[in-house]
Amino acid sequence: MDAYEDFNRTVQLLGALALYADLPDADEEFVAVTGAAVAASLPRRVLPPLPSECDPTDGPDYPGEGS
Repeated sequence: MDAYEDFNRTVQLLGALALYADLPDADEEFVAVTGAAVAASLPRRVLPPLPSECDPTDGPDYPGEGS
C-alpha cells in the first residue's frame, strides 16, 4: 500500500468512526481514544502551504459567529 492509499484508508476509517459516534448506543470513550489514535497517524502536512498573500482568517461570517 502506498502513502496515498494509506492516507485514503485512514480518512475512510475516521469517517466510519464518525458515523458510529452518531449511533444511539455508541461507546463515547472508544470513539475518543480510537479517533485520536487514528487521526494522529495522518501526516502533518497534507495540503500545500497557503500562499503568503492568503489570510486563512479572512472569509464570510458563519451562523453563530460574531457579526
